[in-house]
Amino acid sequence: MEKKDVKILAIVGMCGSGKSTAIDYLTERKIPKIYFGGVILKGMEEAGIEDTPENEKKFREEIREKEGKDFVVNRVVKEAKNLIDAGQKRIVLDGLYSWTEYKILRKEFPTEMTVVAIVVPKALRRKRLAERPVRPFNAQEAAERDKTEIENLEKGGPIAIADYYIDNSADIKTFHDNFAELCKKIGFLDA
Repeated sequence: MEKKDVKILAIVGMCGSGKSTAIDYLTERKIPKIYFGGVILKGMEEAGIEDTPENEKKFREEIREKEGKDFVVNRVVKEAKNLIDAGQKRIVLDGLYSWTEYKILRKEFPTEMTVVAIVVPKALRRKRLAERPVRPFNAQEAAERDKTEIENLEKGGPIAIADYYIDNSADIKTFHDNFAELCKKIGFLDA
């Protein structure tokens, strides 16, 4: 397979923007995902650390401090290359956060990767975070998560430099329709 046939879609956005909704839409269509957080969760499991939001945050920050900001992305690159070598033409990346990760991925996959940022007004994100069934956040927790992601994880860079932006302020059907249209436009899904 020629590398030009490969398309990698990195979904970025602030917590509560709808990244999981977009990624679920693609994985339901049998597109494999590489979950950045999976690297962290696997490391926590190997270290015998309980999976809680507090432990995950602490472990994520400590491992990047100890092993470098490229700790997670280097493992993601390897996994993506393994999928490509196995004949996979479409891959979705779940959890690209930092500017460091973005630069490494852009270097490794200069023409194959497209970054899509999902945007939602802050008040709506916070409302959705409070109502989500898994790991809901109150307003203070959501504000702290935003601050941590921006200050400690450099999350703003990949969002600011995204190739495309998609608004997720409406209902889920509208979002799915708009997201599918964008994926078809960029050749990630068949028209």
